[in-house]
Amino acid sequence: MSGNITIDTAAGTWVVRAGGAVLGESGDALILHEDGYPDVVYFPRDDIAMAFLDASDTTTTCPHKGEARYFSIQTKSMTLGDAAWSYESPKDGVAQIAGHLAFHGESVTVEQV
Repeated sequence: MSGNITIDTAAGTWVVRAGGAVLGESGDALILHEDGYPDVVYFPRDDIAMAFLDASDTTTTCPHKGEARYFSIQTKSMTLGDAAWSYESPKDGVAQIAGHLAFHGESVTVEQV
């Protein structure tokens, strides 16, 4: 694994909300720690209401994790562009995050409950 990234099991139950709706809740989330960046919680895709997410055309490439694919979140009142991402085929050192989604943005809340 890359020397600057570690992945741990996230203790307890985590929830992600957007636009007033709960998009997912999980007791199986992961926390990715990467030097120089805030920790990121990754939710198993099976714990997310994927009906609220639409794949976008956006991709980015991280030298340590690989190519990220982005999703927009549809709420009752707005679309939150590229507010979620996943690494469909992450690099070997971070393979645990395959099949998981992370979230960000002003209208998205990720918290331990």
